[in-house]
Amino acid sequence: MNWQHFLDLIHRELASGIVSSSITRLLLAAILGGAIGLEREYRHRPAGLRTNMFICFGAALFTLLSRGLAAEPSDYTRIAAQIIPGIGFIGAGSILHTRGLTTGLTTAATIFVVASVGMAAGGGLYLTAVFATLLVLAALFLLGYMEESFNIKLLMSSYEVTGPSLDIVNREVNRILESHHRMMQNALTGETADHIRLQFDVVGCAGEQRELFRQLKASSVFRSAVSLGRVERE
Repeated sequence: MNWQHFLDLIHRELASGIVSSSITRLLLAAILGGAIGLEREYRHRPAGLRTNMFICFGAALFTLLSRGLAAEPSDYTRIAAQIIPGIGFIGAGSILHTRGLTTGLTTAATIFVVASVGMAAGGGLYLTAVFATLLVLAALFLLGYMEESFNIKLLMSSYEVTGPSLDIVNREVNRILESHHRMMQNALTGETADHIRLQFDVVGCAGEQRELFRQLKASSVFRSAVSLGRVERE
């Protein structure tokens, strides 16, 4: 192997300024993707810090390769154009239909936007990439806070109550839910020697869920009432 020829190629590439420009673009893509990923990680979403960072970095790298490996100027977008359908597959995998509630739509949309931020950084559109990142973060933080504050985000919460008989427990749960215009979903029952257990899901906003749980705990019919967690629609 001709090491001198190899070193000459590296020296020529460094002297041309292409390497420093590429490194700058890749670093910017990693930072911007990581910033969006931190917000997703903070909210415990499936696509978190590393996922968004890698997607943004990868999109920037493919954009650079699309230009660097193109034989003709008309071929510049060939590789970069394949990023969009590839990201579509990743986004589709993050959308779940859980117990009648669709989740992951915001995550899928975020992945799509993160890839476009990476393409902007890889194409040298630094201000565009930074502005898009700031706009995405503002939407995720501020709009998410507004959804919770104004009780417009739907949640699916699971509850378990125990009581003397299934008929009595069912009537009491339906009475409480009727005041909220809600219905039980995915109800499961279990029976022991001295009581029965009823598990069920309810869809409603955060304020409704808090009031519902308060009423379940305050009811004298139930021996116990516990919340088993919730699934957020996003």
